[in-house]
Amino acid sequence: MIKNYFITAWRTIRKNKSVSLINIIGLSVGMTAAVFILLWVQNETSYDMYNPDANRIYQVSQSTSYDNNPANISDQTPFLLGETAKTEIPDIKEIARIFHRWDNPVLNINGQLFKEKNAAYIDDGWFKIFHYDFVAGNAISFSKNPFGIILTEEKAKKYFGNRNAVGETIRIDTVNYQVQAVVKNNPKNSSFQFDVLFSVSTLLSNPESRKSEYNPGHSNYLTFLKIRQNANPDLIAGQLTDIYKRIRNNKDLVTTASLTSLKNMHFDTELGGSVLLHTDRKTIYIFSILAILILLIACINYVNLTTASASLRAREVSVRKIVGAKREQLFAQFIAESLLVNIIALLVALALMKICLPLFNELTGKDFLLQFTSFNIWKILLATLVVSTVLNSIYPALLLSSFKPLNVFRGITILKIKNTTFRKSLVVVQFTIAIILIVGTIIIFKQLQFIQKNTAGNNLSQILNIQIPSSVYSKYHDKSEDVLNSSIAHELLSRRGVENVSVASEPVINVSSRMSGDADWEGRPENFNPPISPLNADVNYYKIFNLRMIEGKWFQSNTDETGFILNETAVRQLNLSKPLIGHRFSYQGKMGQVIGIVKDFHYKSFHDSTGAMVIYNAAAGQHNFFIQTAPGSTSEAIKTAKTVWAKFVTGEPFDYTFMDESFNNLYKADQKMSALISIFSIIAITISVLGLFGLAAFSSEQRTKEIGIRKVLGASVTGIVTMLSGDFLKPVLLAIVIASPIAWFFMHEWLQDFAYRINIRWWMFALAGFIALFIALFTISFQAIKAAMANPVKSLRSE
Repeated sequence: MIKNYFITAWRTIRKNKSVSLINIIGLSVGMTAAVFILLWVQNETSYDMYNPDANRIYQVSQSTSYDNNPANISDQTPFLLGETAKTEIPDIKEIARIFHRWDNPVLNINGQLFKEKNAAYIDDGWFKIFHYDFVAGNAISFSKNPFGIILTEEKAKKYFGNRNAVGETIRIDTVNYQVQAVVKNNPKNSSFQFDVLFSVSTLLSNPESRKSEYNPGHSNYLTFLKIRQNANPDLIAGQLTDIYKRIRNNKDLVTTASLTSLKNMHFDTELGGSVLLHTDRKTIYIFSILAILILLIACINYVNLTTASASLRAREVSVRKIVGAKREQLFAQFIAESLLVNIIALLVALALMKICLPLFNELTGKDFLLQFTSFNIWKILLATLVVSTVLNSIYPALLLSSFKPLNVFRGITILKIKNTTFRKSLVVVQFTIAIILIVGTIIIFKQLQFIQKNTAGNNLSQILNIQIPSSVYSKYHDKSEDVLNSSIAHELLSRRGVENVSVASEPVINVSSRMSGDADWEGRPENFNPPISPLNADVNYYKIFNLRMIEGKWFQSNTDETGFILNETAVRQLNLSKPLIGHRFSYQGKMGQVIGIVKDFHYKSFHDSTGAMVIYNAAAGQHNFFIQTAPGSTSEAIKTAKTVWAKFVTGEPFDYTFMDESFNNLYKADQKMSALISIFSIIAITISVLGLFGLAAFSSEQRTKEIGIRKVLGASVTGIVTMLSGDFLKPVLLAIVIASPIAWFFMHEWLQDFAYRINIRWWMFALAGFIALFIALFTISFQAIKAAMANPVKSLRSE
């Protein structure tokens, strides 16, 4: 019986080639998009859950506020916190800490130099909490050697080829390190993408570093706890808060500890400056719903075209009922027909996924593989098949199996409403979804454009950034840092391709430092130490990045180390009294005065509010060179930078970035979302138009004689086209009305994640509606004009 169902279904598909082709194309495209989205969602929701006892592992974060100012939430904690918690909190079974090496160490391996960006220090508890597969060596030998290194397989092969890396020596600066172990590459769903691991013992072996690490005011470490079974995380957080109060001993500095479970850590987006990759949980929900909606749009095509042609199958169903077919058998027959179409569509979708996988990986920054031996892949594929079959088969099967000739002739469905009304309602649903996505694309694009427009700097693509290593300055004992910087800047400016040069501690688009207790000024209340972001910049910095002075002046020479420049926010938060210019101010023990007030500029992501900033000019610490290239001379400027690098820097590979690349990295997640929403908008509108095309073609075919009679009676081509198009454009217009408030709500919520954002304007909805209306009109008009231009004699010949 089942075999007969599928044989009959195959014959029906072959008989109705046009309808079947539209259904299969729409479903396969929808399935491809849905499977890709679900692959991404599955990856995001499984982050770090491969670790044993993941439900007992927590990350410590701290919320710090000063004098009732807004709290700063960070996942970076003091080293001393973990040391104290080990002995004072019995519910903590293990503690592990990690410190990301921001200095990008240069590894000297047999004379070859490699700059490593994913390096970190870990303590002895790291491998007691987190799971690693050791390929060679072990954690014990690593913990015994303070100058040991652990490499991932990928890095071991890169540095040492196919030979055993364990026991090999790697030189960094003047210190020799020995490879103690090699571990398998980090899983793609791991938050810890560090390829080179050092021991914290390396830092603690240096007296100066040890003193710094044990300073309770220095928060550099990510701290993780493995708690005892049935222990209360909130109670432990309270105990950690008590430790903070004791070790910091500052009544105006309020620090509160909190614990985030490992399964939720990936979704903690409230943290400032985290080195780990985080995803907003709302994004997961949005894309999960998006997968269902795109699949729904594709299924609506099937339902519409199947119900539209129900009257054509009246004879088939009647004959089957006459010869004894029961309703259950007819229902099963139509379910089998739908299932077969979905299976064919899924096979086509697999081919599309194979073709589109590289593009999807590039958009998401992941490395997905279609491994059909993986249970997760089959789980997603089968779920997609089942959902699509249920969505597009139940109603048509109920309609066709409960067929009553009289109702069919009246055009009444099993819902007791007109068939055309039901189909138009589904078209409204399709275009509502498509228009919401189009509005989302427009608003995301405008927000990213707003960020680009309001970022400091005329053209970030013309600004080259090179960072001179600290080790270079120690080699030139006969020169101070300002003399060396001046020499490098002079060399750069004397060569071709360079228009201007500035040197500073950090790039303007992402100043990561934030400190407290280092500033003092006239009238500062005792124990009032708000967090301030310091920026050490030279005389040319404001020119290259187009900073605007409100009062006073910028630094006039590189020997001016007593002047300080504040941003507008600093003036407000520090409660400085007027006159501002000449106000006594000191930072890190250097006495001076305020010489200028700079207009607030965005020195961090637009997701974060602008904080207080102090800008000073001290040669020590100015290691970032910003080279403004002359128009059309980018390649020459790079050659110049490389030549100058070779002259002053030895033992370090030449490395550079353009500021627009750094800027793009800061908003990579937003740009990815923009690209994905845009693609899914195109997919949604394409599938909707495909269904509309099929319905218009079917409607034109059904009304062939009516059109012929109207033409004979004098109707014009324009009049007929208007008549045929109007029936289909009304649902699209209704969809615009319904979609607009829904789109406003969701995009308003999305924009709340930005401290600085655009206003949603009416024209954004009008533009989205116009795009949908234009595409729909173009699609319908093609069929309408074809029907209106047909010879009425041919259509009426059978009468």
